[in-house]
Amino acid sequence: MDGTGAQRLDDAERLDRLRLARADQVGPVTFHRLLERYGSAAAALSALPGLTGNGRPARIPDRTDAERELKAVERLGARLLAFGDADYPTPLAAIADPPPFLAVLGDPALLQRSCIAMVGARNASVAGQRFAQRMAADLGGQGFVVVSGLARGIDAAAHTGAMDAGTVAVVAGGVDVVFPPENRALYEAIAERGAVVAELPPGTEPKARHFPRRNRIIAGLSAGVVVVEAALRSGSLLTARMAFDENREVFAVPGSPLDPRCRGSNDLLRQRAHLTEGVDDVMEVLRGQLDLRPPSRPATRRTPLPAAPQRPVPTPVQTGTGAEAGDRDPVGRVVEALGPTPVTVDELVRRCQLSAASVTSVLLELELSGRVERHPGQRVSLL
Repeated sequence: MDGTGAQRLDDAERLDRLRLARADQVGPVTFHRLLERYGSAAAALSALPGLTGNGRPARIPDRTDAERELKAVERLGARLLAFGDADYPTPLAAIADPPPFLAVLGDPALLQRSCIAMVGARNASVAGQRFAQRMAADLGGQGFVVVSGLARGIDAAAHTGAMDAGTVAVVAGGVDVVFPPENRALYEAIAERGAVVAELPPGTEPKARHFPRRNRIIAGLSAGVVVVEAALRSGSLLTARMAFDENREVFAVPGSPLDPRCRGSNDLLRQRAHLTEGVDDVMEVLRGQLDLRPPSRPATRRTPLPAAPQRPVPTPVQTGTGAEAGDRDPVGRVVEALGPTPVTVDELVRRCQLSAASVTSVLLELELSGRVERHPGQRVSLL
């Protein structure tokens, strides 16, 4: 234990967790389920080959691969924060699928301060960018660290406005990969004066499937998300939905109904979003909920994942037993209830009339066998 009361991972467990996190077919949800079931990364790695039932063994990085990634992070001057570390961001640890590891280039202490996200259109109007830059500066003046995604338009304006007070850029690829390339100067300024954060290994080029994972980190780090100029089908609205799912506040800046760039943000106002015209609207909701004074040391936090299981290890689901499901086994019930359209795990539990533990166990095995895909917001679909 360190002075904050959080548990420190030893070097062997940290390395094994990195290997587990980078194994094929092991996403963040599966990573945490495996640790909960087996109690340590070493035990989970030993069991993993027997859990993949799709006819091909999962590729598990060896220790050399994991050590190579650690050295690459060190060469960049970055830090690799593991879920369970004392300085892992507390709000992010509370989401449904926290990243097992975060590479941080810059000042990791910013992640321990009260954060608020600002997102919006890449092809933002001049007025929208001007508003976002001023709003970000005002939020910084109130003690917030502004989090965004380093994209063109609103993201870039928010980072620029918050630079003096502190800003965090969450990127979709490796922490050393600048995307879009024209934001390199902004990236370098944030790395020097703020923090750049990435879930994926150094050198990873961002692909379309990486951006929803990035967006959940933006929402997860933050007490709320401010949306400026977002189309109806956009990554910004996905970030807002993720914030709703995690019981974070969502703030929407109203825009012209004639501007398609504002249809999504205006639609949020029909939902639960707070109408926002300036920093006072944000402070009215969040004032009193947060300590907006920069802390002198990282805040005390509870380690979300114990080093050893605190309850009996659940028995893996056996196809064909069907004790709980009646005349059909739990695997059959879950597969029958799933389809290509993502549904929430809670809905699956209700439809299958199984316990949450049984559904979770079945989904873990289906995911490892390549039959189920995870989606943001605790949703799953059949492949």
